[in-house]
Amino acid sequence: MSFELTEDQVAIRDMALSFARDELAPNAVEWDQKKHFSVDTLRAAGELGMGGIYVSEDHGGSALSRFDAVVIFEALSQGCPTIASYISIHNMVAGMVDNFGDDEQKAHWLPKLCRMEWLASYCLTEANAGSDAAALRTRAVRDGDSYVLNGAKQFISGAGSSDLYLVMARTGEDGPAGISAFLVPRDTPGLSFGANEHKMGWNAQPTRAVILEDARIPASALLGQEGMGFKFAMKGLDGGRINIAACSIGGAQAALDKALTYMSERKAFGQTLDRFQALQFRIADMATELEAARTFVHRAASALDAKSKDATRLCAMAKRFATDTGFEVANNALQLFGGYGYLADYGVEKIVRDLRVHQILEGTNEIMRLIVSRSEIGRMG
Repeated sequence: MSFELTEDQVAIRDMALSFARDELAPNAVEWDQKKHFSVDTLRAAGELGMGGIYVSEDHGGSALSRFDAVVIFEALSQGCPTIASYISIHNMVAGMVDNFGDDEQKAHWLPKLCRMEWLASYCLTEANAGSDAAALRTRAVRDGDSYVLNGAKQFISGAGSSDLYLVMARTGEDGPAGISAFLVPRDTPGLSFGANEHKMGWNAQPTRAVILEDARIPASALLGQEGMGFKFAMKGLDGGRINIAACSIGGAQAALDKALTYMSERKAFGQTLDRFQALQFRIADMATELEAARTFVHRAASALDAKSKDATRLCAMAKRFATDTGFEVANNALQLFGGYGYLADYGVEKIVRDLRVHQILEGTNEIMRLIVSRSEIGRMG
């Protein structure tokens, strides 16, 4: 593993940074305040190849690596962690269709998903099945050439605006082996959505319940085989976790950069804030912790690319470490602004609110600890 980006990776990063600077950052606070989901901006990202980052070129994807992806998501999050995180979720669905779908499913869905002409949502969590995702109760019953789905998914990003819903539903017995995955189009009769949730952050993307009431879909909408859904979901989450980790690093880096600019201009006791040694030490610690998190995420992404047996453990470790670190760095950046950091004008309080949820989604950080501890205990068994 090299600690230096290649020329191609630098070009990819710079492209994403330019998009973040020009299209996301100028609008981030307004989108947050108005709860505006900018579909046009997502389509512009799709035109740059960000809708199918690790989808094969055969179906319109960019065919990049997981390492390339975390570089992209860190860059995008410097403009707006909320939009970057939704793009990660969309890519998780597109990647799962590419990895596990049949030729017909790939040909139908992937070209428009890669262009972000169609948007996608990932539907695993339920009101009573969050961390214990294998306990989900949404059920799919085979009826001739169709499946009929009943149940409700909770906390679904993009719900109501997305065109495709990757739904995990129970086709068999209790537990993970009874779960299957289905591709459910937005126009399916019986599919509806709850109200847009009032949230602490992530306001620039909608979060709704996805409700399935006798929703009938063709049997061809089954992704892979019956009983494979939970395995697919967990494989998708490995990549999703390091993407969200990268989004935390990018958001925190933006907050740190804002703080550095502010400190170079704001004076107290006859000198600018960046001249005070105590504050310099804090900046040094924040930068060091971010660099450690970035290196860890790159390590996990490389393991995922190499299909290492340690990939799931490393992705869980990196997700826990980077999302905790990102939130703490952003929170410390707010403190460096003093009272001004609490105002919306500077955009730092928005970053703090956005990054807080990263410690919860894609598996809470407590679950990440559980994954890691089980791996460590098993290693000694």
